[in-house]
Amino acid sequence: MILKTVLLFLVFIGVVGMFGKLRWLDPRMKATRRCRRCKRPMVGKTCPCGGRA
Repeated sequence: MILKTVLLFLVFIGVVGMFGKLRWLDPRMKATRRCRRCKRPMVGKTCPCGGRA
């Protein structure tokens, strides 16, 4: 019973890892948003320079 549980857990982790890797390969997911005014990478909705994404 413990062996089945461990095996199912490993399979689940493998499937979740594959989906995460597929999502990571999408170029839109890897692209960092940049400010339109200063062209620096942005964290959040606004940039310190006052620009928006």
